[in-house]
Amino acid sequence: MFRRPTLVIALLLVGCLLTSTACRTPAADNTPGSFDYYLLTLSWAPQFCATHAGNAPSSECGPAWHLGFVVHGLWPENDNGSHPQDCAPAQPVAQPTVEHMLAIMPARGLIQHEWAAHGTCSGLGAQDYFVAIEKAFRQVQIPPEYRAPAQAIQASPADIEQKFAAANHASIGDFRVSCSNSELVAVEVCLTKDLQYRQCPSRLRDCRTPQVTVQPTP
Repeated sequence: MFRRPTLVIALLLVGCLLTSTACRTPAADNTPGSFDYYLLTLSWAPQFCATHAGNAPSSECGPAWHLGFVVHGLWPENDNGSHPQDCAPAQPVAQPTVEHMLAIMPARGLIQHEWAAHGTCSGLGAQDYFVAIEKAFRQVQIPPEYRAPAQAIQASPADIEQKFAAANHASIGDFRVSCSNSELVAVEVCLTKDLQYRQCPSRLRDCRTPQVTVQPTP
């Protein structure tokens, strides 16, 4: 899975070139534990599988999986738009931890990557980092209509964010919809370091299309 849609990144780069230094993101402090908040990214698996038809059967796109939202990552982020990565040498994640996390992060390579790229910046050990991921995921209540839709849903990003906010007794500003070509890619949740909901910073981009399509689960 990609962290940000390639097209969006390309457009941002073009915009920054046209406006000189106005769009430059400050460099992140890669000291483990030095960040402002967590971004929990819940990928919509049916959309990922629709655009990655060749994925291995052992991944979330295999015939045995019937998944909706899965964890892409729990990312240390900063309010100024910077995000630390690869903050310390990373040993492979222990296999018992990998096996346990497959229920919500259904790709072994993703689990290893997220620890190396993002977990090392959390200030936590590997086991505690994945405990935090599971706790964050389990506390997010998915609105009923988005748990396992049998048919495609058309909805505005604001409507999806409002449904998540209502289901979690949180503010609509604590959620962001990520999309690509008018398709739902992910719902991003802003959390404090102790995993409480918090307002997403204004620099965190939202889906700009009027409506997105939510692909049905298999």
